[in-house]
Amino acid sequence: MSHAMIPTPLLLNESVIRLFVGCCDANGVGRPAWIDVDANNPLKVLGRSSQPLFDIGRPGSFDDNGALPLSVVRLSPTRLYMYYVGFELGVKIRYRLLTGLAISDDNGDTWQRQGDAPILERSAAELYFRCGPQVIKDGDFRMWYIAGSEWTSVNGKDLPVYEVRHMRSADGIHWPVAGETVLAVDQSSASDEHGFGRPWVYQDAQGWHMYYSLRRKSLGAYRIGYASSADGQTWQRHDEAAGLPVSEHGFDDHAIMYAAVIEAGGKTWCFYNGNNFGEAGVGVACRVDA
Repeated sequence: MSHAMIPTPLLLNESVIRLFVGCCDANGVGRPAWIDVDANNPLKVLGRSSQPLFDIGRPGSFDDNGALPLSVVRLSPTRLYMYYVGFELGVKIRYRLLTGLAISDDNGDTWQRQGDAPILERSAAELYFRCGPQVIKDGDFRMWYIAGSEWTSVNGKDLPVYEVRHMRSADGIHWPVAGETVLAVDQSSASDEHGFGRPWVYQDAQGWHMYYSLRRKSLGAYRIGYASSADGQTWQRHDEAAGLPVSEHGFDDHAIMYAAVIEAGGKTWCFYNGNNFGEAGVGVACRVDA
């Protein structure tokens, strides 16, 4: 009924980028779908899934109120892992966000949830949020993700407090109970940050790059931030260099978030969402080097 949230690109072949997105039903509950676009001109839509890739979990499970794709990793020509965030509504807190896994053995056409339990279960160090994963197979599996155990009140509304953490896994399924903080929320008096959203990490000849969504109390909406690293572990923030501000008018004039960068067709593309978490759909920008 609405939204195309958290665009997650995968290069199917030299001509096609598959964008995995989360779409909402009439009750605002998200499920994963895909859109195929031309790798040389992503404004050209080539096809789309006719139904959700898989359903939400059964009542009482960690993803019984939504499942949104965050990261897709290729293990073979046909086998893919999809890491997704599951939404579970709370009573004394608004919700919990934990990470699940779905698997495809036909190059992304059909998917099966790995189970009713999350692969990132809540822990003492990461109680409410273990979500937003970006996973890369770099020898072992490396994950950059969002974690936290706090809420803060902004204009009378409880909002999550979380930071970017990093950890490794031998098989991509079994992970430590907590990761190492690589980007912490700036809690100085001069800052009003309270959370990061969906890190997107990639490596090129210049090193490691991370784009992330940054939320400030004063704005009430996400902006895109950027950090660089020599090893993917120690990061330096350069938010002013993100290069993707809100527009003066249009679907992204209030908020901009969930950047995902991919090289295709000899260019570097950035897919993202705008106002209200992708209510109007997916935007795309092309990198221009000065």
